[in-house]
This record gives sequence, C-alpha cells and structure tokens, in this order.
Amino acid sequence: MCFFSPRPLAIAQATPKELVIIDTDIGDDIDDAFGLALALESPELNILGITATYGPTHLRAQLLRRFLDATGHAAIPVAAGEETKHTGEMTQAPYAEQGNKGEILPQPAAEFLLGQIRAHPGEITLIAIGPLDNVGAAIDRDPATFRKLKRVVMMGGSIYRGYDTKDGQVKKEPDPEWNILCDVTSAQKLMASGVPIFMMPLDSTELKLDSARREEIFRHGSPLTDQLTQLYHEWGQPTPTLFDPMAVAYAIRPSLCPVTPLHLSVDAKGYTRVTPGAANVEACLRSDPKEFFDFMMPRLLSK
Repeated sequence: MCFFSPRPLAIAQATPKELVIIDTDIGDDIDDAFGLALALESPELNILGITATYGPTHLRAQLLRRFLDATGHAAIPVAAGEETKHTGEMTQAPYAEQGNKGEILPQPAAEFLLGQIRAHPGEITLIAIGPLDNVGAAIDRDPATFRKLKRVVMMGGSIYRGYDTKDGQVKKEPDPEWNILCDVTSAQKLMASGVPIFMMPLDSTELKLDSARREEIFRHGSPLTDQLTQLYHEWGQPTPTLFDPMAVAYAIRPSLCPVTPLHLSVDAKGYTRVTPGAANVEACLRSDPKEFFDFMMPRLLSK
C-alpha cells in the first residue's frame, strides 16, 4: 500500500509594513506635497502621523489636514511643531486657509514623535523632508528615546553637488542646502545623535518633473492628483524639482538611491562637510531619474 503525503500548502505571509512618521514643511515649495502623495500611495508604509515643521507650523498642519481629508486619509494624525521665524514664502497658504478646520493634535510635534517612539521602540523610520526644528526639539527633550528610532531618512545636505543653476547647469560644488541651513543647530544635533541616518542630498535629488509627466498627473482626475494640481498652481512656477520624494522613495525601495558611508559634519554656514571619522551617515550621491519616475508615476496615477 502506498501512502501519499500531501504537499504542504504555501502560506503567503504579508510583508510587515514600515512604520513611518513624516516631518515636513509642506506649503512653501511643491516637492513636499509630491513626497506626501507618494507616501500615501505606497502600501509598504504605515504612516503613524505627520508633523509640520518650520515657520507657520499650524497653518502647515491645517494644509496637511485638508490634503489628508480630501484624499481619503482622514485617520492619519497631524501635529504642529513650534512656530519659528519664516524667511521664505508659504505659497500654498490659500489652500490651507480655505479648508475645513480639521482636528490637529494638541500636543507639540516633538512630543508626538517621542510618544510614538516609546510605543514602537526600534521600529519607526522618521522621514524628514523639511528643516529639522522638530528633530532638534525631540533630541533636546529626550535624547535617549530619540535614539530608539529605527532610522532617519532625510532630504538634506549637499556633498559634492549644489543647486542647479537657473539655466539648468549642474553646479559641481556644494551649497548650504535649505533644510540644513534653516536650523543648523538641530542638524548638528542629529548628526551626533547616534541614530542611523540615510541622507538624500542635492547630489541625488535634482529630479525635474517635466511637462509631459505634469500633464499626465493633472488630467488624471483622482482626489489625490486633484489636490496636487491645485497646490501646484498655487505654488505658481513651471517645473518642480522633486527633492523630497526621493527620501520617501528610498524608505520604500533603497535600490533607487544606493548609499555611501560618510562622516559628515555641519558647519556654522550650513554646509555638510565630509570630515575625518567613523561614518555617521549613509548618503546617496547619485540616482537615476528615469528609475525614480518609473517608480513614482504609476503610484500617483493608481486610482
């Protein structure tokens, strides 16, 4: 008599979602909005909350609240950081002011961040795509808890390449990058924090959203792309550079921006200098724009 052992059924195990908090200065440049949209359309991420940093943070939080509510993500909490001096222009303030006054958490952004770290020690990726005011405040309040972040994935810095010139030429020398320059002290605290840092500097984030891709997004007609379209027109310039979405993309698919270990120091003028010492940052020095847009576009156009 023969006995046949049935083959064990393959049990599909879902990959656990990455727990993330997004810290953003949405409302000035337009790249934060595209970064947020990419995160919302990425099922690999579980967004625990979004914190607003730099300048008129409560107005930024109201912008976030309207965007999330309009795109079907009303359950994501929003917290505002401390208001600071603002040297830029919040171009998308009308969008924030005209929305319904949704719920903003009463606790400051730094306290929200620390509370989530305590609840999920070693599990949270902080995606930092703005000046580091909230990061510095969290380090000041409880550096031991801050060190329990899994990692920080940030858009910031300028290692070997600066901002492209107005005529589109690559500047082959570094600049003080905006997110670092706006709060040098907090950037220095982050570099010394001991948390794993993955940096997407200007070297790898000069990603131009050309007219063909813009029109594809604007005519798509989903709740998400409609919000992006309105914010783009309030921003009021032709060609966005999508610095911040690369940080979001890296958190999902690191192969899009391979990193190099470096020891970086932030000087008083906001430069991120390569200095002697053990690596404290993994920095992406080069990316492939086509691969990036091939990754991002289907997600933004998925609904």
